[in-house]
Amino acid sequence: MINRFIYENSVSYQGYLIIPYVLAIANDSSIYSYKLLSELGHKGNFHLGENPTGFYTNSIEKIIKVAQSDLYENSDVKSHGDYFKLRYVYDDDLIIIHQENDKFFYDHYKPDSLTNIAAPKIFQSEYECINWVKAGLDRAKTNG
Repeated sequence: MINRFIYENSVSYQGYLIIPYVLAIANDSSIYSYKLLSELGHKGNFHLGENPTGFYTNSIEKIIKVAQSDLYENSDVKSHGDYFKLRYVYDDDLIIIHQENDKFFYDHYKPDSLTNIAAPKIFQSEYECINWVKAGLDRAKTNG
């Protein structure tokens, strides 16, 4: 059972976001695995994929390198920029902001799920977008 995704150590690579998490604990050491998000969404072959290499390690840095090596060899995405460049971690949630022309929108993932829960809303700036999401998270925290 995933405790939470370690979004703050996520790495964008080859059109994917590599997201480490603690798979298990053995002899008081964390064993890490990873999941992937594709910039193409469900059209990416490895979107929401869980560690296609089957390799696990006690180091976040090593699991990221394993994922990068596998994506270097097998990525199906031809990225034209860093889709995951504008990403934030707020209260352990992941917020990814996207810009298309002069409009901004976002993806939002809870700490324990890679199901996008973003509202279908368009913003005029990155600042407006991130503040709207943070305000919603803060409201949910105080009301819930």
